[in-house]
Order: sequence, then structure tokens, then C-alpha cells
Amino acid sequence: MADTDHRTSDRMTSDRRTTDRRTTDRRTTDLTKAASPAPVPTVICDAVDIVYRVNGTGAGRGAATAALNRMLRRKQPERAAGVRTVHAVRNVSFTAHRGEAIGLIGTNGSGKSTLLKAVAGLLPVERGRIYTDGQPSLLGVNAALMKDLTGERNVHLGGLAMGMSREEVRERHQQIVDFSGINEKGDFLTLPMRTYSSGMAARLRFSIAAAKDHDVLLVDEALATGDRSFQKRSERRIRELRAHAGTVFLVSHSNKSIRDTCDRVLWLERGELRMDGPTDEVLAAYEEFTGGPDRAGKAPAKRK
Repeated sequence: MADTDHRTSDRMTSDRRTTDRRTTDRRTTDLTKAASPAPVPTVICDAVDIVYRVNGTGAGRGAATAALNRMLRRKQPERAAGVRTVHAVRNVSFTAHRGEAIGLIGTNGSGKSTLLKAVAGLLPVERGRIYTDGQPSLLGVNAALMKDLTGERNVHLGGLAMGMSREEVRERHQQIVDFSGINEKGDFLTLPMRTYSSGMAARLRFSIAAAKDHDVLLVDEALATGDRSFQKRSERRIRELRAHAGTVFLVSHSNKSIRDTCDRVLWLERGELRMDGPTDEVLAAYEEFTGGPDRAGKAPAKRK
């Protein structure tokens, strides 16, 4: 009887220790979760619709006739007034967080560039809301760069347009030139930009934009320009921007660039968000939809 009581007491003590250990482990897990910082949203798109309105369709021949018809039919429905609407983005919702690199993929005309312009504040939304933490910067300082000025002058002008001070532009000038590689085959920096190839101009624009740390950087097809060494430099720079607590959006038809650079992908198709998830998972579905990585950006062939 005494042996039975002793064994029962040992079992109760063991059970109590196991329960105490589980309770301690659970509390430790809860404290770890509480100590981990919550992801910080940088961009929130809430049921966003973007609509283009094209004037002059079906309203008569010539710009003057079309304008006169629009004035006369101003109070009539849009179609009767010769206005065509294009629904570019339809009911798109997502949240981007600090430190993420997000790829935007989809066949041509799916609304990827339109969505980036809306996030940058360059296009109004028809319905829904876009919220941003910080100032989004759309890669492409095309409006600031002038073809008749030299590359050197455009580096200064573009840097100021991206929000850098004159001192910052001077400090980063050589870094921008080296990164772009425009002087690798001669002294192109002192030549007017009208003498540059489209690839050289695109590389210089990316180099200027990437010289500054951004809250939200929106990159539209920039990695499609230049040779492989420039693309590798660009991918490294995007990873550095992420490390500095920024958020990067990358539009590209190169699945390899998306796979090498991004940890999350948004797939837009005909203006609708078809899929949002980890890079490999979304790209696998997209490549199956398009018929393989070599058909990225092209709509799937219609079955006969």
C-alpha cells in the first residue's frame, strides 16, 4: 500500500512538472511574439478602380470637330458625347509592408504600370483608396532629364528632382556614374543625352533614382535594360534598399529578375488581382497560364 501511494505521489509530481513546463514554454512563446515587431504597412490599396477616359472617339473627324461635338454634347452620356472609358484596374486590394520587395507581373495591358502610377500619386482613382506611409518614388525621372543637356548636368538635375540636396548630389555623383556604366566605352558623360541609346538613358535614370534611399520605390521595367552585369548591380541595389527598411515594387516581364529580387508577387490580369503570394508559388501559376517562362508578358494562345 505504501509503495502504491509512493508511486502515485511520484506520478502526480511528474505530471505537475510537465504542466508547469508547458505553461512556461507557452508564456515564453507569447512573450517572444509580443517582443517581435509587427510589420509596418507602407502601401495600402483598398478596392481600387482606375478608369481612363478617351475623348474624341466616334464624335466626328478631326480634332476640331471632335472638340466641338464634346462641347455640344457635354451634358449627354459619355458614349453619346464621344467619350470612351477604359477600365484599367478593377477592385484591387493589397497591403505592402516595410522591407518587402514585391513583383508585379501580368500579360501586356494588365494594368501593372497604371497601378504603379496611381500608388505614386500620378493618376487619380475612380473608386477605392490608396494610403502610403512616406513618399513613393516612381523610377523614371524622365520629366527632369533633358536630352539637350549633358549626362553630367542631368545627373545633378535628376538628383535634385529625386529630393537630394546639392551636397548629396555632389557626394554621390561618381557613384551614380560608375553604377550606370555609361563611361565604360568612352566619355559619354560630357555628351548630350540625345546621343545616348535608349538603354544608356534608362541605366542613367535608374542609377539616379537608386542613389537615394526611398520609403517606397516603384520600378517599372528598369531591369530589362542593359547587360547582365548591370541587371545584377540593379538587383543588388534593390536588396540594399530593402535592407534600409524601404519597400520596393518591381514591374518586369523577366521572371528571372522577379525570382532573383522579390519575395512576394502580385499577379494582375485584365486589371484584376488574380493572385498574391510567395514568389515561387505565384510564378509557377503564371508560367502555367502563359505557357512557360519564355512567354512571360504574352497572353496565352487561344485554343482552336
